[in-house]
Amino acid sequence: MTPLDPRLTLARADVADARLEGVVAAARYEPAREMVVSAPVAPLYRAPDPASERMDELIHGERFEALETSGGFVWGQAGRDGYVGFVAAEALAPAGPAPTHRVAAIRTYAFEAPSIKSRALGPFSLNALVAVEAEEGAFSRAADGGRFWTGHLAPIGAFERDPAAVAERFTGAPYLWGGRTSLGLDCSGLIQQALYACGRACPRDTDLQLAMGRPIERNELARGDLVGWRGHIGIMLDETRLLHANAHHMCVAIELVADAITRIEAGGAGATVFRRL
Repeated sequence: MTPLDPRLTLARADVADARLEGVVAAARYEPAREMVVSAPVAPLYRAPDPASERMDELIHGERFEALETSGGFVWGQAGRDGYVGFVAAEALAPAGPAPTHRVAAIRTYAFEAPSIKSRALGPFSLNALVAVEAEEGAFSRAADGGRFWTGHLAPIGAFERDPAAVAERFTGAPYLWGGRTSLGLDCSGLIQQALYACGRACPRDTDLQLAMGRPIERNELARGDLVGWRGHIGIMLDETRLLHANAHHMCVAIELVADAITRIEAGGAGATVFRRL
């Protein structure tokens, strides 16, 4: 039997999700509690320590399956991409009503009242999830009381069609390991956000993303194709230009794919992989 991926398995030697009883060995099994991210953004850490590695980033409204709380951190599993880690307890709340809308702008603010002059909350990222309770003029009142400008929201089920166009909106955003927002994101975070905005499921890490779709040859490259290496990935804007969040430019940048291939292969990242979704 193929071992379960520890990145995506809510289990340790001392405790595991009750749904994994009989699948993985653990000293005890507990049911996970469904929570929701109440903060605009919540880093998911490798350890219950903000100085530890930021492995992922959860966005407002996303679900989190909480298994254990200790020292101000909750250990559990992200509902959207399945990643397991620690989130600050203060960034989570009990699960409320199901989301009705998502943030469609690259980032936006909510307000305490239906007025742009009231106190601003956020910023909230593209793909943040919102449960709208009422319309108040040009604003939509969320279940948590924030008022979002309705023009920056899209109903759940209304998605974009071009992942490359979504990704290009992040051009110039700073590179941040484990990040997923326009304030900072990494290569796989960029791909994930672009696909989420188009209503497509997407895993978190590069190796998992490069298993999506089907292989193609370099001379077949077209808009929306993925190009990747060991530990890095980008998306094609056309047959020659690659868009990727990278630590060479320290931002989301556009460059000729030929230049990227030469530099990254020379750096020891292995052979280039081409995939069509």
